Amino acid sequence: MSDSLIVTEKLCKTYSSGGNQQHVLKNLDLTLQNGDFTVIMGASGSGKSTLLYALSGMDQPTLGSIIVNNQNISKLNQDQLALFRRKHCGFIFQHINLLDHMSVLDNILASGLLVSRDKKNVVKRAKELLLKVGLLEKDWGKFPSQLSGGEAQRVGIVRALINRPQIVFADEPTGALNSSSSDAVLDILSSFNEHGQSIVMVTHDLKTALRGNRVLYLRDGVICGDLSLDSYYNNNREQRQHQLQAFLNEMGW
Repeated sequence: MSDSLIVTEKLCKTYSSGGNQQHVLKNLDLTLQNGDFTVIMGASGSGKSTLLYALSGMDQPTLGSIIVNNQNISKLNQDQLALFRRKHCGFIFQHINLLDHMSVLDNILASGLLVSRDKKNVVKRAKELLLKVGLLEKDWGKFPSQLSGGEAQRVGIVRALINRPQIVFADEPTGALNSSSSDAVLDILSSFNEHGQSIVMVTHDLKTALRGNRVLYLRDGVICGDLSLDSYYNNNREQRQHQLQAFLNEMGW
């Protein structure tokens, strides 16, 4: 059985504006494996987020195909894509976008109950995940305005994981956090990846990128570099940093 999770063939994304065409992704052939922590890097405007949104079904390609677990999602209509995302994908963004009028627990349940009507099991899983990310019961009734940035992002992680997604897509998940909160969030993501969760993450930050075991570098809509790293451990951090820095220097980062 293949370990391939996502396969793209000749993936293109073009935007038209004022009679001009901007080719953001150009004939990308890419295979992502189950259980990988894949990091996408590149300069601003290189196509990082566009690729993430295409792979996750949030945006449809102009040409080419995206196969996720043998399903060609590039052939799905908008309603089918929404169902696909709900069942198979989790999303973590720089701006967490929690619902202000709902508590921490209710924000998570609102996502979980979209997929499962078994409220008892959804509540049980939500509480288990909240404890795993370090949010205690005293925090569950708080509203988003009462949370720190790091706490809010932990809620965002739980919301992304509540439906047991095959893939978690993260777009600059630590971009709005201070250093200590960023480290805590990355530790959580690394922990879930160690237990088999597939993650695809866009970042411009070297420290954040160190958590991946594969780093793709985009330039002008083309993958021009692909670095494989050993699994992340605190005791190999320095070695990984040297490898990644050398790779990024070669890419002209």
